[in-house]
Parts: sequence; structure tokens; C-alpha cells
Amino acid sequence: MVKNIKSTSLEEFYKEAEKFTGIHINKLLPPGINKEIGHFNIFDIAETIESVKRKAAMPYNRRAYYKISLIRGKSRAEYADKIIEIEKNALLFATPKVPYHWIPLDKKLHGNFCIFTDEFLIKSKSGVELDELPIFSPGGFPVFLLNDAEADEINLIFNKMKREIASDYTYKYDLLRNYVLELIHYGQKLQPAVTAQHSFNASARVTSLFIELLERQFPIESPDQKLKLRSAKDYAERLAVHVNHLNKALKENTGKTTTAFISSRIIQEAKILLKQTDWNISEIAYCLGFEEVAHFSNFFKKQTSFTPLAFRS
Repeated sequence: MVKNIKSTSLEEFYKEAEKFTGIHINKLLPPGINKEIGHFNIFDIAETIESVKRKAAMPYNRRAYYKISLIRGKSRAEYADKIIEIEKNALLFATPKVPYHWIPLDKKLHGNFCIFTDEFLIKSKSGVELDELPIFSPGGFPVFLLNDAEADEINLIFNKMKREIASDYTYKYDLLRNYVLELIHYGQKLQPAVTAQHSFNASARVTSLFIELLERQFPIESPDQKLKLRSAKDYAERLAVHVNHLNKALKENTGKTTTAFISSRIIQEAKILLKQTDWNISEIAYCLGFEEVAHFSNFFKKQTSFTPLAFRS
């Protein structure tokens, strides 16, 4: 069975935190955060886990933010068909582009994590392009196992973040950007953790992550928005699996090929855009990744037996 995918935007992240902790959103937000470009915040892992106790595991989430975690204790990180077992300490980097599943396995798990949007580390302020950093590469598995000394070093950086975010210093967010960059560069100098193959549930996990990536492309909300992932190869590369492996996993779990799955979702969105917007056919074709209107019309007719204009009328 394929798990339901839950979408987590930054706003929903705080709503969930309010629900489980009973603390109002305004008290969770650091002072002055709305005056800054982008968003940044820091959390204690033990406190967070305590607030969501009785939840066995985090779902495969769509995250609209980047996340860096210092994990101290036993847990597991799952990326598509690979699993990374964390026995003691780890530094984990998460990007909105690559979904993953993190499962706490230790009642005494502790550490810290920070979340931030790409606007927070905008190049004009940070000097870096987030998506160009190796640590956030879609094909990688950025979990780094640490010894106690390394974990203590990283913990000091998180502690500096905690002190700074609570301060009244006018330029504190500039300092916080530097601390985030320090974590990123620390991680990029480390060797990634050894990954283990787990065949017993890899197929279902690959299917879940594929659906997660597919749904990230939707809904189409503007004529200027365009699908970035269009082919089976695009998705396989993002998940760092062979396209044949992706096809096999989807076939086993859904009975559909990758191309059929993508086509079905594109048709679903095309129908919505044709019925619920006044965009012309050319605009809709562009949004859905078709360079030529004729290609979109032929595709739509093959899938539905109607031309786009006939369906709209």
C-alpha cells in the first residue's frame, strides 16, 4: 500500500506545532521575523518529539523549507531505496526538492534543528546559491555520521543560534545566516554516511517518494508557472534511482508505469485549468510542459478523446 502524502508548508508547520504544543503561533515565532527577508527558526528535537508523542514516525512530507538537524541518538533516515542507520550522532540536511522519511528510534533522542526558506539565504545576502551547493544536491543522501567531538562542535553552533535569535541585536539575522553557512560548510567537508539497501520495503518507499515529487508540481496557479519534472527520467534522477527501478516499483505498487502516472496527473490538471481558468490553450500547454500547442492538443485528445477546446466548451 502507498502511504498518503501530507503536504507541509511553512505555515502548516507552525499550525501543527501550535496544535501539539498548545503554544500560540505568535509565541513560537522569533521576534521581528516578519521584518526580515525570508524565514529562519530553531527548535529542540527532544522538546519537539515530546510534543508529538504517540506519533510513531514523521510522514513523507512536502516541505517548503530547508532543514538542518543535529541528531543525537538512534534513528533512521530513508531516501527512496536507501536507508541510513544513525546509531549515535548525525548531521542531516533536508531540501524541499528531496523528500525523505526520518524515524526516531531512541526515547532519549535529543539535538536541535533549524528551518529556513531559500529567501533567508538569498544570494545577495549570503553569497551562495542554495540549489548549487553539493550538500543540497537532489542526487545525494546528505546524512553525515559524527563522533562525539564533532557533534559537540556542531551543538555549539546551534547554541549560538539560540542565543542570537532571542537577542535584540539589530543585525542578528545576518549573524544567523553566517551560522547556517557554517553548518553547511561543516557538512560539505564530511564524508556521507554509508547507505544500506533494504529490499523488503524499498519498492513502496520509492513509490511514495515518486508520488510526493509528482504532487509537488501542482496545482498550477499562474500562466508563468511551468512543470519542472516531466519525464520518468526526470523523476528517476531526482530520486537517484535507475528509471527501470522506478518503473518496476510503481508497477508493483500501483499497476501503472511512471509515464502513465505522470500523464494521468497532467491530464487531471489540464482539465482543471481548462474548466476553471480563462487562460488560453497556449498558456495551459506551456504550463504543463508542452513546447507546442499541437503536441498538447494531440496528447489531450489521445488521453480523453476530446480536443482541449471541445472539452472546455
